[in-house]
Amino acid sequence: MVPIISVVIPTYNELATLPVLLSRVLAIPSVQEVLVVDDGSTDRTGDYLKSLKDNRVSVIRHDSNRGKGAAIRAALPHVRGQYVIIQDADLEYNPQEYTAMLDAVRESEGVVYGSRNLNGSTGRSYYRYWLGGVALSYLANWLYGLRITDEATGYKLFRTSLLRDLNLRCIGFEFCPEVTAKLGRRGIHIKEVPITYVPRSFAQGKKIRIKDGLSAIWTLIRYRFTS
Repeated sequence: MVPIISVVIPTYNELATLPVLLSRVLAIPSVQEVLVVDDGSTDRTGDYLKSLKDNRVSVIRHDSNRGKGAAIRAALPHVRGQYVIIQDADLEYNPQEYTAMLDAVRESEGVVYGSRNLNGSTGRSYYRYWLGGVALSYLANWLYGLRITDEATGYKLFRTSLLRDLNLRCIGFEFCPEVTAKLGRRGIHIKEVPITYVPRSFAQGKKIRIKDGLSAIWTLIRYRFTS
């Protein structure tokens, strides 16, 4: 049976959260395929993944840490589902949101973003990161004529054929601005649905840094003028 939705989970040293996250993902009825990309983890992530017995889960292993974008690109040729969602390996996002996103994507041009800003659940205690996300959304809207509220959201659902056709080049966290820019250049409407969000702290393993925000700005600008 061809899966309706495939879930791609890039992971790097997330053993503290990955087992719980994976159990939540596999509890969603529409999920029939999960591709976990162990992006060179140096903790015991590899041992944990080898112990899994669920035939819905496939594992891709990188010998060294290449970055989130590289992990997604490595998984994409193996995706069998009609739709694919990117799922971080932490617990900031709730897989129960898949159902609303899947319902929305069937009535869209093939892409849905889960917006943390549509229901005010961005975790504004991390104010500079919330503000940075708002700035990226405004920049994307201005450069590409979009009308989105959360460009940097980790929840992005695509028709698989569309995501493959974007010819991604990303290596790290610039995956998000690259796909946004390339969708914008094609004039593809990005549909948004509200999602919940529970941000974690740096002590808990948060990996995004200010340099990643600067990279996102440059990526949005660069793809406005280059293919």
